[in-house]
Amino acid sequence: MTTSYLVIGANHRTCSGTVRDLLSTEEVEVPALLERLRAAGLTQAVWLSTCDRIEVLAVHDRPQEAALAVASVMAERAGLPTEDLADQLYTHAGVDAVRHLFAVACSLDSQIVGEPHILGQVKAAHRIAAAAGLSGPALEAVLQAAYAAAKRVRSETPIAEGATSLAAAAVQVARDLHGDLKRCGALLIGLGDMGALVLDGMREAGLARLTVASPVDRRAEAAARRLDGHFAPWAELDAALAGADIVVTAAGLGRYILSVPMMEAALKRRRRRPVFVVDAAVPADVDPAVSGLDGAFVYDLGDLERVALQGRVGREAATQAAWAIVDDAVHGFVRERAERAAVPAVAALRARFEAERLRVLAEHANLDAAAATRLLVNRLLHGPSEALRALAADRDGAGLAERASAERLLFRLFRLDMAAEADPGAPGSDRMDEAGPGSPRADLDEDERREPGREVQ
Repeated sequence: MTTSYLVIGANHRTCSGTVRDLLSTEEVEVPALLERLRAAGLTQAVWLSTCDRIEVLAVHDRPQEAALAVASVMAERAGLPTEDLADQLYTHAGVDAVRHLFAVACSLDSQIVGEPHILGQVKAAHRIAAAAGLSGPALEAVLQAAYAAAKRVRSETPIAEGATSLAAAAVQVARDLHGDLKRCGALLIGLGDMGALVLDGMREAGLARLTVASPVDRRAEAAARRLDGHFAPWAELDAALAGADIVVTAAGLGRYILSVPMMEAALKRRRRRPVFVVDAAVPADVDPAVSGLDGAFVYDLGDLERVALQGRVGREAATQAAWAIVDDAVHGFVRERAERAAVPAVAALRARFEAERLRVLAEHANLDAAAATRLLVNRLLHGPSEALRALAADRDGAGLAERASAERLLFRLFRLDMAAEADPGAPGSDRMDEAGPGSPRADLDEDERREPGREVQ
């Protein structure tokens, strides 16, 4: 590939949640960060920030230099020394960067495999980069190819069907009940790990708003800020319940904190609009009798695991098929870029050959076809032959290595018989110095003698 692609970032596998929160970026903040990248020497770059990843896709002719620049901007964003952040960043360059981007766009690198929301986030980041003037031909090409790969994965595999993790199962049930989560609000009660995991999945799926409350944990207000949500004091829990389409409990206090009367009152205020309740606590936070209320859909971790188990049955084959599409798309993209890069050289070679052909026809109109074609071949071979001889005359290691490399390339480009190289007298050999009269070299020398001063190119 003639263009160097680079991806550098942090995700849920390489980086702690605390550091991801420090790196997390709102859309309105991205243009300023892109300007920092521009000041660092990048002319084509996209800054992508989601619930589980913060990464930069860039184009640069010096990937190592660009990676250091991106890491520096990210460290500045997080308020950390660059060397402290570097251990939590991943870097992909060249074809590996292209494959990573395609996997991200196809939702194969997400916490919830098959989640379609990530593609929209990539496109939004692309639009911001274009508006900031940091898009360009190479970036446009790889992003459009990624979108095409994602479309193929969606149309040719059932990758988005079924959930395979507890978080994905919760998202699936929430969507079945409420539709698009971009119109939904959630209430998180307590700060247990499973509750945070479920909420991460819902936020990645586009959850519109979040409220955080806790009966005992003083960290709830800080958690609300970290999750870009609203903090509700415990005294305001009834109002928060009434305004929530999704309730996730993760307190685990050993007593029920959501009782039948509380949920009955909330449902009444909601005019019986349904509520999806996820009890992610052990021991349970929700009175089992709440599930008997009209409009309350209560799932505990066991229920979500059963939903996820059903999804796993068909997901493995779909994921393998999706990866095959990604690999095929990457191969096609790399091949197309290589072909495009070769076009100027091929065009120049064709123009040179055509000019020589026309010159032979104009200068030797009376030659028969055999003589004319022999003369044309000799003229075309003269420049490469002289170049190889010059390299052979250079007896140092570099010259000999360059000559060997050039010869190998010629054999490959023109699919030559390797035996010809070993036999100086074989047809097609470039050793023409010792050729006698009537040989191609003699014809060429005779032609040059008739035209003193003409430079053969």
